Amino acid sequence: MKRLTGMLALTAATAALLAGPVHADTSDKRIALSNNYAGNSWRQAMLRSWDKVTKPAVEAGIVAAADPFTTAENQVTEQAAQIQNMVLEGYNAIVVNAASPDALNGAVKEACDAGVTVVSFDGIVTEPCAWRIAVDFKQMGKDEVLYLKDKITEECNLLEIRGLAGVFVDDEISKGIHEGVAENPNFKIVGSVHGDWDQAKAQAAVAGILPSLPEICAVVTQGGDGYGAAQAFAAAGRPTPLIIMGNREDELKWWKEQKDANGYETMSVSIAPGVSTLAFWVAQKILDGQDVPKDLVVPFLRIDQDNLEANLANTEAGGVANVEYSADDAQKVIDGAK
Repeated sequence: MKRLTGMLALTAATAALLAGPVHADTSDKRIALSNNYAGNSWRQAMLRSWDKVTKPAVEAGIVAAADPFTTAENQVTEQAAQIQNMVLEGYNAIVVNAASPDALNGAVKEACDAGVTVVSFDGIVTEPCAWRIAVDFKQMGKDEVLYLKDKITEECNLLEIRGLAGVFVDDEISKGIHEGVAENPNFKIVGSVHGDWDQAKAQAAVAGILPSLPEICAVVTQGGDGYGAAQAFAAAGRPTPLIIMGNREDELKWWKEQKDANGYETMSVSIAPGVSTLAFWVAQKILDGQDVPKDLVVPFLRIDQDNLEANLANTEAGGVANVEYSADDAQKVIDGAK
């Protein structure tokens, strides 16, 4: 009766997030989120999405718990210990945004051997026993250069702003950017800095390298760095280049202001922070006994000149353009992978 009352109390929006084939077979199962880093707007939005979707799922009795935990400053050893503690605490599944694709494999294998389901997303792991949910980050980086190719035909110096050093996502996006540049010799990367997917850090890094750089016609990025880059160029009194954005609200707002003022054109791309909710539902379905492929791919979220306003209107202040996933969405991703 208590569970029925909880279900009846769900709002229409919450019910939509819970939509799909879920069963009471997991009502006693406990899922934990192991997150390696929370120091930027994307990670904060990811955690908010997790709470938005998992709390109603717990209230509805679909799972018994969905507890989030975050380690400090991307420390592999700390996250490995965290995963080991989750196993000892009796969690049935662990959803992991990993500090490293391979350095956590030992802890992940121990979890699997203990009968715990491990689903990695965004920062995925390579341990074969785990599941992986990712976008094609390398293609995302390459698509930035392909966009520039359509806009810029003359020789062009690029500044690359990378993400958090040592993380799979940073490496893959950078590989895609460099592959795109190698295929288009009119582009040349003349400087590279790490912005840690954070506007303030990106602004400081760009400000530090700009005095040593020639004229820059475009900036290739990874997300959470476009607005900071724009501020650094403005502070240095240098012309604003074409800056690829990363779906953050402050980036989109700045882009809209420039578009209205002078027709400024660019594009914006990132993985939706709500991918954490897809990982939650995938873990729930595995616990429910479903046959789920080990590797699942979701599209990245791209914003272009013609849909900028619509996306900005739907992005919360200080947040990131986002998509949250329902159980039904997860089922479609699983079925598509099969």
